[in-house]
Amino acid sequence: MFSGLGRFVVRRPWWIILAWVVVAGAVISLAPKLTSSSDEASFLPGHYESIRAAEVQEKEFPKQQNVGAIIVFERSDGEKLTAADSADVDRVSKDLQAKKIPEVQAVVPGEVSPNKLVKTSVIAMPRLTDPEDTSQQDAVKQLRSDLGPELKGTDLSAGITGTAAQALDESDASERAGLLVGVGTIVIIIALLLVIFRSPIIALLPVVLIGLISPMATGLIASANKAFDMKADSSIQELLTVVLFGVGTDYILFLLFRYREALRAGEDPKSGMVHAVERVGEAITSAAGAVIVAFAALTLSSLGMLRSMGPALAIAVFVTLLAGLTLVPAVVSLLGTKVFWPSKSWQREPHGTGFARLGTSIARKPAVWAIVSAVFMGALALGAFGYKANFDLAGSSLPKDKESMVAMEDLQRGFPAGTTDPTSVYLSSTTDAPVTERQADAFRERLADVRGVGEVAAPRLSPDRTTASYSVILSDPPASDKALSTLKDRLRPAAHEDAPDGSRALVGGTTAVYVDINKAVDRDYSVVFPVAAIAIMVILGLLLRSLVAPWYLMLSVALGFGATLGATSLLFQQLGSQPGLMFMLPVIMYLFVVALGTDYNILMVSRLREEAREGRDPHDAAGTAVRHSGPTIGSAGVILAGTFATLMLAGNSTLSQMGFSLSFGILIAAFIMATVFTPALTALIGHAAWWPGHGDERRNGGGAPPPGAEEERVGGVTGRR
Repeated sequence: MFSGLGRFVVRRPWWIILAWVVVAGAVISLAPKLTSSSDEASFLPGHYESIRAAEVQEKEFPKQQNVGAIIVFERSDGEKLTAADSADVDRVSKDLQAKKIPEVQAVVPGEVSPNKLVKTSVIAMPRLTDPEDTSQQDAVKQLRSDLGPELKGTDLSAGITGTAAQALDESDASERAGLLVGVGTIVIIIALLLVIFRSPIIALLPVVLIGLISPMATGLIASANKAFDMKADSSIQELLTVVLFGVGTDYILFLLFRYREALRAGEDPKSGMVHAVERVGEAITSAAGAVIVAFAALTLSSLGMLRSMGPALAIAVFVTLLAGLTLVPAVVSLLGTKVFWPSKSWQREPHGTGFARLGTSIARKPAVWAIVSAVFMGALALGAFGYKANFDLAGSSLPKDKESMVAMEDLQRGFPAGTTDPTSVYLSSTTDAPVTERQADAFRERLADVRGVGEVAAPRLSPDRTTASYSVILSDPPASDKALSTLKDRLRPAAHEDAPDGSRALVGGTTAVYVDINKAVDRDYSVVFPVAAIAIMVILGLLLRSLVAPWYLMLSVALGFGATLGATSLLFQQLGSQPGLMFMLPVIMYLFVVALGTDYNILMVSRLREEAREGRDPHDAAGTAVRHSGPTIGSAGVILAGTFATLMLAGNSTLSQMGFSLSFGILIAAFIMATVFTPALTALIGHAAWWPGHGDERRNGGGAPPPGAEEERVGGVTGRR
């Protein structure tokens, strides 16, 4: 199959290239824009309590003013506020409201804090129902612009924080992050390919080819999102850039290394490319299949952000695979050996390389290498027991010098940390009888008695008096562990239990959303992880015709995942100052490390099988496989890890965690898991590794070279030297 595909591509390269250009142009011109959202609530299913509470608000209090943002006032000299300062705050608030800024329903000055250091003005805005609507961010931008002149002549300084302000600051930071990630990815790929091949043509090849398919993949994803009404997480664009360039460069490397082997064996450029596609086609197709299946498993998630991320990344990998099997061979077949210009190293195989020495050592002492690599990964995996989830994707990912973050710190000098984002509690009658004022007031007192609750505002009754609304300010920041614990363990149970007969209580708001996300993620761990693992094992079993190999290959991947999570937890939580890791990081890490790590395992074990079919015993097969495939896997791993590491350039803690964990996981997968643990364990297990298919048996008369003949098999071709 792949031999026929290789011949077809090599014979008609211009037709292949033209077809790609035409299809890419059509997709790009017709596809809608890819949009994303950072509103966690928009990703939760409707049966969660926080979403049902939001529905009650929309139905019973459609005109309720939400706290969109908060202006935090304090004296410039840090002293206590005076009566004159308080009057200035009232005047500034009145002037800002008089400007009639769109989306600003009211600017309401509040009370001075008990310690007289802070006074706030609440900016009331309508509830945001469309995550793609940036009008409230525009309103905050206008308010910030108008606030400065209003403060002239006073002793006050002020900043704006709150949900809309954080969203604005996150949007600004994301634009910078996207640019840095895009530029950094390209620079790293070019630099590393120049070092590996010493050829500017190869260095630019992935950038040019993937630059063509990247907007095409983005267009297909945007079309799929629109067709199936899916939402994309705010980090999807950066992830797409890294996946397309990282995985695409990997597949190009797999092909080029095998192409170079065929040329060194004496093949002409055309037949060498056919052999390269034939030999590497099954491996990269199986590897891409494992990645696609792992990403597709995310569709089983209960969180919309993961459910939409899975198909998006699966589409990106599928397009990259098609390009790796058709577009790349077509272009390289036209260039021939000029693709390596000006380097001449492609003409001869270097001897005594590090991978050759490693392969020899593994062949001699596979047990030692298997134990050492397993202990190394296992020791790092112990750090995973310290993992904590962080649910504040907006606040925790922002640089500390952003205005919303600075104003938040100022606010907490005088008020409970939950002031910026109160929790909403709704007491609704389950009969036609109204909620009486006595019932509403008594329920408020019960809420106020809950430990961890700072303040409870007086209840507001709906027009038909069947629902009472309470604004509850928690004592801790809305996304903190303490706030989540307060709501989950005390506030929600108290609200449910103390609701009067004939009524029910629902607790909503941002903190409630985080609690529900936590519940959803726990459910996803128990579903997505096993399904992805089983699917990948099935692919491995079909590829290798073995029931044994998939088990220890997945064991190696599990060790790699544990080591990655452990190292990330140690770096960011124990050594760093992060309250936790992004809540969905283990899912993303699992899928990337498992799926992409399986890429390298497939490449290595496919080569192990080839060497065994040539008549080598398990130990020699392992040593030879490491010698030949080690450089390919190592180079691919370094480049892919480098592209993921560019996420750390964003100045965003969420992307930094993602960048480090994925790049570290890929390095573990490439240099420890696939290059050491897998071949060493395969050598130890021997022929039993291929049971019951016996895929290591000699095929088509293959066998050990005849005595006296000095031969070297490269690229699947036997050539006499």
